[in-house]
Amino acid sequence: MADSLARLERHRRLVETIQENPFFTDEELARHFSVSVQTIRLDRMTLRIPELRERLREVAGRTYSQVKSLGSREIVGELLDVQLGQSGLSVLETTSDMAFERTGVVRGHHIFAQADSLAIALVDADTVLTGLANVKYRRPVRVGEKLVAKAEVLRRKGNKFVVLVTTRVARENVFRGKFVVFALNAGDTEIRPEGDGPH
Repeated sequence: MADSLARLERHRRLVETIQENPFFTDEELARHFSVSVQTIRLDRMTLRIPELRERLREVAGRTYSQVKSLGSREIVGELLDVQLGQSGLSVLETTSDMAFERTGVVRGHHIFAQADSLAIALVDADTVLTGLANVKYRRPVRVGEKLVAKAEVLRRKGNKFVVLVTTRVARENVFRGKFVVFALNAGDTEIRPEGDGPH
C-alpha cells in the first residue's frame, strides 16, 4: 500500500516536473527523484509521457510556427518557447564537432549563435538583423553539456529591440549577452532606429 502511494505521488510530481521543464533527460529525472533510470522510463510509459526527443519535437513544432524572422534550420539549438516581443527559451546539446579537438571545450561561436538566433527569433518581423552585441563568456563549456538559453526583451524603440540572453549549464551561468536587433522594412539599406536620418 505504501509503495503504491509513493508511486502515485512520484507520478504526480513527474508530470508536474516535465510540464515545467520538458527537456529533462531520463537520467536527470532519475537523480531528481532518487530512483533508477529504468523506473523513470517505466513511469513515463505508464503515464504515456513521450521520451525527451519526442517532447522537444512537439514543443518545437508549436513554437517554430510563430517565428517569422528565421527559418527553422537557421535557429541554433531547439527553440522551446517564444513569446514574441517578450521572451524565449532554447536548448543546445553540445557535441564533439562543436569543440576544439585537444581540449573538448566548445567553441564560443556556437554559444554566441544560439543566443543571437534566440534574440532574433523574438522579433515579429520578416527581416531582423543584429546591430550590436555585448557578450561575456563566464566559463568554458565542455562537450556533452546542455546549454539552456533564456532571452528577454528589455526595451523596444521603433524597430530597435534590446534583448538580454543568459545561457546556463544546469544552474550555472556560462554566457551573458545583450543584443541590439533591428526589424528591417523592405528596401532598408541601413541598420538604424526608426526616424533617424542618415549618419
